[in-house]
Amino acid sequence: MKQPKSIYACQHCGAQASKWLGRCPDCGAWNSYVEERATPAQAHGRAAAPLGGHAARPYADVETVVADRQTTGISEFDRVLGGGLVPGSLVLLGGEPGIGKSTLLLQAAAYFANTTGPVLYCSGEESEHQIKLRGERLGLQPARLYLLAETSVERLVEEVERLRPALLIVDSIQTVFSLKLQSAPGSVSQVRQAATDLLFTAKGRNLPTLIAGHVTKDGSLAGPKVLEHVVDTVLYFEGGPQHSHRVVRAVKNRFGAVSELGVFEMTGTGLRPVPNASALFLAERPKNVPGSAVLCTIEGSRPILVEVQALVGSSTFGNARRTASGLDPNRLSLLLAVMDKRAGLSLASDEVFVNVAGGMTVDEPAADLAIVAAVASSLRNRPIAPDVVVFGEVGLAGEVRATPQGALRLREASQLGFRRCVMPAASVAPGDVPSGLTITGVSTVGEALDALL
Repeated sequence: MKQPKSIYACQHCGAQASKWLGRCPDCGAWNSYVEERATPAQAHGRAAAPLGGHAARPYADVETVVADRQTTGISEFDRVLGGGLVPGSLVLLGGEPGIGKSTLLLQAAAYFANTTGPVLYCSGEESEHQIKLRGERLGLQPARLYLLAETSVERLVEEVERLRPALLIVDSIQTVFSLKLQSAPGSVSQVRQAATDLLFTAKGRNLPTLIAGHVTKDGSLAGPKVLEHVVDTVLYFEGGPQHSHRVVRAVKNRFGAVSELGVFEMTGTGLRPVPNASALFLAERPKNVPGSAVLCTIEGSRPILVEVQALVGSSTFGNARRTASGLDPNRLSLLLAVMDKRAGLSLASDEVFVNVAGGMTVDEPAADLAIVAAVASSLRNRPIAPDVVVFGEVGLAGEVRATPQGALRLREASQLGFRRCVMPAASVAPGDVPSGLTITGVSTVGEALDALL
């Protein structure tokens, strides 16, 4: 049979078909198939070549090599990376347009160029003059920073061979293409091939590489899912233009903790690390106002205090709305049903709006008790004492379950000046209670609401 001249590839999962399909049978995405030229078999010859060039060795004979991490000069960025850049690692940084990806990468490149070695900054979206203008606005004076406006991955690898930099930055992976393929830049095959070539370059030269990536309208990284499997670390830039702070979250890290969090503040001179994130999120918290509760959440290995706000009002239409910002809406509906059934608080005809102040996103179960407390406070119009912090998981039977890392949460609450904590009774350990902090252990939702209100 004659080989087809073109194929159709899904831009979400990379599945291929000989004809166009309206819905991808693998991932279920609609209208995601794009026509691409068939790749010759010899185009992937390099990917099939062995990397090591030697036979397999027993596990006991392999020597352990501990590489020293290289700092980026940005404390919060190093925290998310697990302590700094690992030589030979491939890091993917994704985020919405204009959120600050290029600014963060340029700041890290400037520090690296002044302290460690030459840095190659390759941009497929901006010219050298545009990058220079941003650097002058940020007040950067890098000594050994080389700028390259190039979209060909082969040309980029040639510059790496010539300059032998200590750090490589590519902005962005969707604009880089390989001459081995005839498809357009940003397609599944091009992103996969470019990422693979950069992986070979990073591992072969022990070169730390930072890659910026575009995101789709639903917030996920554009391109095939294999892109996240190829890289060593995946970071997401969160936040919006309406907030002055930005959050960098690690969703994959082969050299550090997952779900680690770094907080930055966007200023006129670039991104500034925020070492005390709890003070930032609680800076404008109103006191003695119904519907406000302070939650101590854990992001990676970092405790952060955030304010959970709730507003309960009568519904003017037939269907009462339940809206959650920064929280899981399905979890909110579950907790409202528990409050109605187990605590005797009728919310069926009321509209409920819950928000995490400051644009923070909380997805751990320990936020349940703070959500229940804020909703009950707004419903009864009774404020919670301003020096009280709350955390705990709520079950369907109305029980308050234990949450991990209770001592770390209590220590953070005590340092911020809180004097009382309502938490699960099973998580109370007398030796972990800081001085000056009173612990109230509860086992049910009713007990928690009696203690708070």
